[in-house]
Formats: sequence, structure tokens, C-alpha cells
Amino acid sequence: METSRKPIDGIRTIGLPQIHDPRGDLTFVEGGNHLPFDIARVYYLYNVPVDAERGGHAHKELEQVVFALSGSFRMKVDDGHKKSEYWLRDPRKGLYISRMIWREMDRFSQGAVCMVIASHRYDENDYYRDYDTFMTAVGANRQ
Repeated sequence: METSRKPIDGIRTIGLPQIHDPRGDLTFVEGGNHLPFDIARVYYLYNVPVDAERGGHAHKELEQVVFALSGSFRMKVDDGHKKSEYWLRDPRKGLYISRMIWREMDRFSQGAVCMVIASHRYDENDYYRDYDTFMTAVGANRQ
């Protein structure tokens, strides 16, 4: 996982254990152990066109960890003051994204599979889907 620009509070890489065996590798994740929250929801994206963009929102309360189970994609994150981007391509390394972080995903490789582990169940009221509304909520000064 590579990053560019300034690090953002509330964003960090989470590594998972790997059990290697001649039959293949196994990686597992435990909520409250490997993740800083209990797992309430897991979902995944697949068959994403290579020119598609996903995300484009922030959460008021939800925390999540995003993994590239197969292939790769770019995750762009923004706390209203700083922006960073990460390339996810290793299924053992996830990107933890805390609450109040705008996220966008793009540059999906052919056959990429993105898995997201979330701290809360789906709740449309937890979303900021408009960037300007998000920027107002975080008190960002835009020029």
C-alpha cells in the first residue's frame, strides 16, 4: 500500500495475519482484535468497470476498513483540510477510515474485488453525499 501527500488523522493501514500452507495462504480478521471496532456489516464490490468511480461520500459515525481482495484500486481520502491517496493491492493490508473522512475510489484493475468491513449497519442518515455539505460540517475553509 503506497500513500502520497500528507497523512491524515483517522487513516491508517491495518495488517492482518497470514497463515502460509503449501495448499495456499489464509488470512483472517477479528473485530475488536485486528480492527478497532466490532464488525456490524461486511460488503464487497466486484465487476467494477475499470473507468468507474465509487464512494464519493463521508460518514458521520461509521468507521470502516477497506481491502483489495483481488486486483487493485486507488482510495482517495480527505478530512476537509488534508488529502491523501492510497493504492490497495495486498489482501492482507486494509485501510482504516474513521468517521468524517470523505472517500473516493477509482482506477480499479480488471477483476478487482473490494471488501469493506464496517462498524455500523447501513443507515442512509449517516452519509454525507454532497462534498460542500461535508466541508461545512468539518468547518473547512475553502478558497
